[in-house]
Amino acid sequence: MFGELKLLSGNANPKLARAISGQLEIPVGEMVVTRFKDGEYDVKIAESVRGNDVFLIQATCQPVSENLLQLFIILDALHRASAARVTAVIPYYGYARKEKKTAPRDPISAKLMANIITLAGANRIIALDLHADAIQGFFDIPFDHLTAIKIISEHIRQRHHDDIVVVSPDVGGTRRARAVAKILDAPFAIVDKRRTRDDVAEVLNVIGEVDGMNAVVIDDLISTGSTLVGVANALVQNGAKTVDVLATHGVLADGAVDRLASAPINQIVVTDSIPISEQHEKLHILSVAPLLAEGIRRVHEDRSVSELFRDPRFPDLDTRGGRDP
Repeated sequence: MFGELKLLSGNANPKLARAISGQLEIPVGEMVVTRFKDGEYDVKIAESVRGNDVFLIQATCQPVSENLLQLFIILDALHRASAARVTAVIPYYGYARKEKKTAPRDPISAKLMANIITLAGANRIIALDLHADAIQGFFDIPFDHLTAIKIISEHIRQRHHDDIVVVSPDVGGTRRARAVAKILDAPFAIVDKRRTRDDVAEVLNVIGEVDGMNAVVIDDLISTGSTLVGVANALVQNGAKTVDVLATHGVLADGAVDRLASAPINQIVVTDSIPISEQHEKLHILSVAPLLAEGIRRVHEDRSVSELFRDPRFPDLDTRGGRDP
């Protein structure tokens, strides 16, 4: 319907783009993103995209502003090059934690980014584990929201064969953690906390039984890790046998890996949605390339994307944590 599938990548995460390319068995198109001496970006697409179904892979991770600007400029270039359809594949959506006003005169930055992405020329979005599901509604174009929950759950199953308790690090993440608990057929617990300031939280109480269990803490992203350190301490104090922390996005800012590694945490698990240069014996990276590649393939072939997340035991249950209408 939209012509030949073409895959392009910005500079944010070329390793992931190559892995997706390998899964799809098509090359990443030739494109060069350069900078002028004054810092402005320039884009040269070295092959025709006219009449093609183009998928542009560009995470908006750190450096966030530079990667966003690249995304906007490449989208504009593809739109002006007469691509039949342009889908922005955004493994990590920056500014997602500013999806609502929390104080007077606050911006809603996630909505602003959605407006600019659409204005720049995106016809469709594929994103992975948004911090807030409501961000999908900020776009007036089709939006496919993928999740790494099955990938994370399979890792947990291989690592811990029994005595698993799935833990949400806060009340807001219960839907995500509950979905993992359902896949693993494991009990569920919540850590109640109070945030004293940005990136710092005071843990108050563990709700649920964790004594003698292998606690797996599920979150959408790990930023500084300060909150998860407090969660791990609380779980150990309540009798947890081991503590692993798992998240889709490894932002890992401000020495997060060392901070988490020095806490009573046995393993830190993230995916390659964001490029990670740090190495540590406790840090384990899962690949989301097969998931994103299959999402791209299904969108191109006009097939169902939600089928990727159905639990065969409960046909009406979506493993993202909700039920289909």
